[in-house]
Amino acid sequence: MSGVPGGRRPTFSGLPGRAGAGPRVLGRLGALGAPVPVSVPTGERVLEEAAGARQRCGNGGGSVPGTLLCTDRRLAFLPGQAPGSRGLIHAEGEVALPCIHKLVAASSFSKPKVLTAASTLKFIPEELAVFCRDFRLLHFYFPENGLAPQAFRVANAIAQAREAAAWLGDTAEGPDGWSYPSEASPEEEEEEEGLSTTLLFESLRDWEKELQRLGAAGWRVSAVNERFDMAPSLPQYLWVPSGLLDHDLKRTFAHFQERRVPRLCWHHPGGGDLLRAASFHPASEPGSEDVRCLEALLLGDRGPCVLADVAELPTLADIQLAHLRLRALCLPGAVAEEKWLSALEATHWLDHVRTCLRKAVEVVSLLAGKRCSVVLQEPSDRDLNCLLASLVQLLGDPHARSLPGFQSLVQREWVAAGHPFPRRLGLLCRDAPREEAPVFLLFLDCTWQLLWQFPADFGFTEAFLLALHDSSFSPYFSTFRFSCQRQRGHSSMPWLSSQTYRPMGGWQDAGGHRGSPRTCTFPPVWAWGQRYTRQQQEQFQNPMGPPTPAESLAPGTPGDPCPWRGSRLVLVLVKGSLCPHALPWWSRAPLRPPHRVSLSESQGTQGGLLGPCQPRPGLLLPGTAGPCIRLWHRCYLRGLPQEQRGRFAPSLAGLTEELQLLQDRLHAWNTQRPH
Repeated sequence: MSGVPGGRRPTFSGLPGRAGAGPRVLGRLGALGAPVPVSVPTGERVLEEAAGARQRCGNGGGSVPGTLLCTDRRLAFLPGQAPGSRGLIHAEGEVALPCIHKLVAASSFSKPKVLTAASTLKFIPEELAVFCRDFRLLHFYFPENGLAPQAFRVANAIAQAREAAAWLGDTAEGPDGWSYPSEASPEEEEEEEGLSTTLLFESLRDWEKELQRLGAAGWRVSAVNERFDMAPSLPQYLWVPSGLLDHDLKRTFAHFQERRVPRLCWHHPGGGDLLRAASFHPASEPGSEDVRCLEALLLGDRGPCVLADVAELPTLADIQLAHLRLRALCLPGAVAEEKWLSALEATHWLDHVRTCLRKAVEVVSLLAGKRCSVVLQEPSDRDLNCLLASLVQLLGDPHARSLPGFQSLVQREWVAAGHPFPRRLGLLCRDAPREEAPVFLLFLDCTWQLLWQFPADFGFTEAFLLALHDSSFSPYFSTFRFSCQRQRGHSSMPWLSSQTYRPMGGWQDAGGHRGSPRTCTFPPVWAWGQRYTRQQQEQFQNPMGPPTPAESLAPGTPGDPCPWRGSRLVLVLVKGSLCPHALPWWSRAPLRPPHRVSLSESQGTQGGLLGPCQPRPGLLLPGTAGPCIRLWHRCYLRGLPQEQRGRFAPSLAGLTEELQLLQDRLHAWNTQRPH
């Protein structure tokens, strides 16, 4: 952390104390002392600020002047005067306090010190390094122009605010004091075109529209969980067999853990149905009538049922440990260069990516090749099922590979399905149980692998995935703030007075719209116009990608009929092979298939499951061998000096600063060299 300008050693004489330096809500000084207003969201307080600080840009020695602010929620850097800035929401120069992993202060005459709320800073910091949990490394330094008091105060304020920051998430029934600034201009509102085409799956209309697009005959939208009394963690609406009435469907909830029953999540246009469910409840004893409903839900008349257990995938503890090792490895100077690749292999992160992709290939080849149903089973149905169901649809559905389709996919399989984002991303209060495991970040890495192998088949870019990756740690978006739709509703605005509830019709208003969703006080992450300019959002679109597919899936070539077609045949998918399996309530062994065929390792799905599977239009078969899985450099290596770059191209201010620095050095060299 050398290279900080300054000739004399800083002293502590005359350093003002913390007394009387209370939080400020508005106002900061510009370069000439003129007040420059800073718009702060309601309820957010500016604790300390340092006007005149500079942020380093990569390893070229350049920097950008601006103001470094610490609020009770975030650390923000406003470059220059920041005219017309929209509050503190800056995509590149701000980081939420829960996202800060480590804060290090450095001086020319002292060793670097890791700052915590309990630590005592005994020197004037000349530079601050902020290590973020999203792999960013931010450098701020303070030139010797009277910034010593501000530098001392802002360093201590960041350390204390980071410890005190509370993100209640799903531990609270109501809002926890965080709010979102409602200062969007008409121009910004026009930029939310992508949000209008994204299905949030908070209304009955969205579920019916997507089911119609899939063309899933024999399925309907059920409002059996509209009041969250059947399964609190499930969404209000479910896709269930058309022949199964809600009265009979209620019999099945108690026989699955967390009452998360099997329900449709995707239908292949020429093949089978993909369902997801929790594990069977070990203490349940279904009666004859319950067994009839359970078999109608699992089997129906769709042919054989294949249970795809996620036991082959890495556990939550494995994912968390691998991510911690990867983050430690990607810090500057973590390991010698000649040992870096072996250290990367030892993290097992790429092994987990490879395992998830291989399992998704097995499932999608089975769905595309034969008319059957595949049920993804996980004990909780809230973590690895989200990942696997999303990957299967990315491989088999071209619509999911478009920008609005991918956003709708995340909304349905993660947000509406009840993935516990606050706990898995470690965003809860420090006294809450820590159940961290970045499953969603692992999914984004798997998506990047597909994007890297099939760049022309995706409608979005790496910049979009990076923006989504970093936004998962932001405190302002309902997408990652809650663990299920029910908790998201508890933090919403009150119901409209014109709405009434009817036992058979649900919530209705004067317009007759059933199940109108409650408006959440926090916008979804897909409101990109709140943080990114129009030019930056254009970098989310892949100009070389395919055109946006039609709303309805084109009928595909019908899959081959299963040679073991039978309403009571249940198989289990284990390491690419199918084995007979008995449901818990069956008293005798199931019908054994005549032969057992495994998935060919060398050709993806060539050889196939349940017989040969021919490549089908729109089906992606990624390679999962060693060289095919790569490290996501632009995401994980952003903290290394030689790789430092943000989500987008260098800003104009940064390029100007770099050019001015080179010109000054060239001028100094020309004046000092002998004639």
